[in-house]
Amino acid sequence: MAALTQGDNLDPEKQTLLNQHKEKHFTAGEIVRDIIIGVSDGLTVPFALAAGLSGANATSSIVLTAGIAEVAAGAISMGLGGYLAAKSEADNYAIELMREKEEINSVPDTEAAEVAEILAHYGIEPHEYGPVVSALRKKPQAWLDFMMKFELGLEKPDPRRALHSALTIAIAYVLGGFVPLSPYMFIPRAEDAVVASVILTLAALLVFGFAKGYFTGNKPFKSALQTVLIGAIASAAAYGMAKAVHP
Repeated sequence: MAALTQGDNLDPEKQTLLNQHKEKHFTAGEIVRDIIIGVSDGLTVPFALAAGLSGANATSSIVLTAGIAEVAAGAISMGLGGYLAAKSEADNYAIELMREKEEINSVPDTEAAEVAEILAHYGIEPHEYGPVVSALRKKPQAWLDFMMKFELGLEKPDPRRALHSALTIAIAYVLGGFVPLSPYMFIPRAEDAVVASVILTLAALLVFGFAKGYFTGNKPFKSALQTVLIGAIASAAAYGMAKAVHP
């Protein structure tokens, strides 16, 4: 449960109960989502690229050079995408906040009726939600926060979210990308390096898929198998196409 902010009027007994109760919900969803996006693409895209180049009989040095270039470009692209997505979310929230604030000031009775409608949707009777509506009308900021959350379904974004998202996705992409490329750093022959890359990357995808399923509440083993299957299909397709074009 979110921490109580200063000025909240809560019964001391209820506050004590809340202090004694420890929530076990997972609350790092945004960070985990960014890591999943970065690592998933970081493992898969360079893996497919390395397999494709190996299939085209490229040397390990060429595969490594192309792979590093792809990881750098991919990290920048993915990080920028994460930044723009989070920034757009924050901008949208600010626009809707101003619009909702204007509506509360210009048509307060209509907005109060919307509060009543929202509460009635939860099965609260008119004689029960009436005092709540009246109390919110006396507290404009609380009223505005209520409408943003329960009418529009919008949570106030962290102002640092865009930068954090960009850095998290980019770093995760780089870390994931160097897994399939690492064998090419130590094995001169690409034909041998690709075998090591496949084994290493599939193992990493298996672990990553399991962790993803565990943290997102899905079945870990099913998630692990799905992740490995996607990576295997992508690399096999790239290797097969390269062999077909450059036998």
